[in-house]
Amino acid sequence: MDQLSAMRVFVRVVETGNFSRAADSLNMPKTTVTNMVQGLEAHLRTTLLNRTTRRVMLTTDGALYYERAIQIISEIDELDGSLSNAQVQPSGRLRVEMAGAFADLVVIPNVCSFHEKYPLIKLDLGVGDRLVDYIAENVDCALRVGTPRDQSLIARKVSELRLASYVAPRYLEKFGSPQHPQELEDKHFCIGYLNAVSGQIMTMDFEKDGQKLEIAPNYIMSVNDSRTYLNAAVAGMGVAQLAPFMADDAIKRGELLPVLSDWEHESLPIYIVYPQTRHVTNKVRVFVDWLARLMHNLDVKPSA
Repeated sequence: MDQLSAMRVFVRVVETGNFSRAADSLNMPKTTVTNMVQGLEAHLRTTLLNRTTRRVMLTTDGALYYERAIQIISEIDELDGSLSNAQVQPSGRLRVEMAGAFADLVVIPNVCSFHEKYPLIKLDLGVGDRLVDYIAENVDCALRVGTPRDQSLIARKVSELRLASYVAPRYLEKFGSPQHPQELEDKHFCIGYLNAVSGQIMTMDFEKDGQKLEIAPNYIMSVNDSRTYLNAAVAGMGVAQLAPFMADDAIKRGELLPVLSDWEHESLPIYIVYPQTRHVTNKVRVFVDWLARLMHNLDVKPSA
């Protein structure tokens, strides 16, 4: 029995909660995963996991073994990485999550430069503003707007998102232009943005001459995806607060116009986050560094 391989499989079963998800994330048959864990238990002469029809639970011995196993695996990966960095290109699959606007408008236009430098890394890009179970879904890192609340994540601030208010000409023709942010609570309509963590519609913040306003937007429709939010604004569903890099093309096409321009908006921090329980491999490190440089200036131009 390859004890190290069996140890890695056991750790993955614990992290995902059952044998089927572990097998999927490891690209192994479920029977292989089951046999490797059973072989490990036989070698150790103890039961590591209590099985149910839906998930597995650690025994007392299993919990102790799991804690030591993740430390040993992390140390081995770190040692391998330190010796091979100068000789071997980072390689393997890299699972990344980010909002659609960042994927479409910032990362995808520039990703060829990353591939040219690290051709052995395969990017699995999950796109959306949903909640992510980083361990169960085997996510290596994510790009997120706003300060992370999950204390189990390591967060690296890479930029800030400037916002401005925009509306479609067709909306102005029907409802006119808002003259004050407070009109967005009753007289005018906005696009609501549903926060994936709280499940609440996000407020819209305005500031002028020391006066700060937090507006609860009056909306016809709310969404939970940045691209859909932009498209709803272009469709004339209401006022939207967008980063200029998201609105630029629509403005050039005459599909959006700025409103309430004399009011400023508080910038939102942008973080790259990843689980602190997982060793940061070389492939994750080089991607995070590349993404951090890219996000430092959101007015990046596509790679030639």
